[in-house]
Amino acid sequence: MRPEVLPPTALQAFVTVTAQGSFTAAAASSGYTQSAISRQITTLEDLCGVKLFVRETRGVRLTAAGETLLPHARSVLAELAAAGRALNAARRCETGSLRVGAFPTANATLVPQALARFRTAYPKIPVHLCEGTTERLLPMLEAGDIDIAVLSTHTRRLPAPPLHHHVVRLLDDPLLLALPSDHRLAGRPEAAWAELADCDWIVGDTPEALAALRSLCEKAGFVPRNTLRVSEWIAKLRLVAAGLGITLVPGLALGYVPEGVTVLPLAPEPPAREVFAVLSPRAHSTPSARALLTELHTAGRARATLGGAGPIRDSA
Repeated sequence: MRPEVLPPTALQAFVTVTAQGSFTAAAASSGYTQSAISRQITTLEDLCGVKLFVRETRGVRLTAAGETLLPHARSVLAELAAAGRALNAARRCETGSLRVGAFPTANATLVPQALARFRTAYPKIPVHLCEGTTERLLPMLEAGDIDIAVLSTHTRRLPAPPLHHHVVRLLDDPLLLALPSDHRLAGRPEAAWAELADCDWIVGDTPEALAALRSLCEKAGFVPRNTLRVSEWIAKLRLVAAGLGITLVPGLALGYVPEGVTVLPLAPEPPAREVFAVLSPRAHSTPSARALLTELHTAGRARATLGGAGPIRDSA
């Protein structure tokens, strides 16, 4: 039984001999010896079970079987060359695209810096960006709708990512207390959890956000009073500035604190959330995805070097 796959080197020799008209000319044009070209053709004819050339005094000409094989040989070699070019382009991060999802404060801080550096280095790779909570992005990652997710958690554990996904911690992001600048605690260098029992809280509009706040407050011996629930941290801070309550603000958002808001560290045991990048198995094997991960890691390290925050008042 003849093999279904013919050696590319033998096919290349066959095409070259056909183009040059003789084994001698084919050897000279390809840099091989005449005997090496002859062996490749003999091997190919043995595998095919037919003669491909008629040997003549001044060269060779194709048999009917050779005429049949020639367009297929050219097609196979062209496909192999195209595959090599595509792989080289992928190694150089010149092809493909990336689908990225991130939570809001990451999209306002880490992601712009990382994407700007990535685009400068790899301008041919389009990046598609979407925004959502960790609870929304993880299912998208599992379904293959995004390649990279930038996630956060108020606990010390990330909700279990899909099996075989690659998880990289980018930084620890402190959670700080945001309160109106005329609040009785605004002049302190820090605020104690126990002093917040009689305050109204503004909390995120998800069960996970409320559960996280309750867990933190219950450790200090009280249940948080909350009447206002909104989704985004910008709205929370505006409500704080209007004197309608206090809230937790991530360190990543400190550059966007409006006037009328003071931000203080919390004591004891200041809370923090961990920020992660999670890559799908496909993305982890892609050079462009790993390059973007490197830029996200660099952006995370740059943020981490800013350290803790003292009181921040009336920031524009």
